[in-house]
Amino acid sequence: MKISDILDKDSIIANLKSKDKKGVLEELAASISKNTGTETKNIVKVLLEREQLGSTGIGGGIGIPHGKLADINSIVIGFGLSREGVDFDSLDNKPVHIFFLLITPANSTGIHLNVLAHISKLLKQSHFKNSLLKAESAEEIEQLIHSVDEEF
Repeated sequence: MKISDILDKDSIIANLKSKDKKGVLEELAASISKNTGTETKNIVKVLLEREQLGSTGIGGGIGIPHGKLADINSIVIGFGLSREGVDFDSLDNKPVHIFFLLITPANSTGIHLNVLAHISKLLKQSHFKNSLLKAESAEEIEQLIHSVDEEF
């Protein structure tokens, strides 16, 4: 499986408008709600519950909000890019610009961790990360992800 196999172009937001954590989660959740068959508010609820355990802002301008839903059957990924950056309670206290959203079925522990690890691995590549920050459209972001993606 590859990230690009899971990520739907309609779930890529090239210019997030929200200025705060809850707003970003709402925008990202709305972008994937039709792919999950779940209402945006239910996705946001799961994401906010996860954020209470500790921020998914992992540092370096990256956030990987994630959660599990009982009523979905497969992994769903969304992507968002914030030009200005958002205070996301990141581990390094710096604004987050790059967001990968991950929603998995409630019973998918192994694949959930594999996808999180794969996204983290991709974002450790500084050329890839810098290219994402400069991307101007959902199509360009999709192509960038496809160009570095590999089986995991």
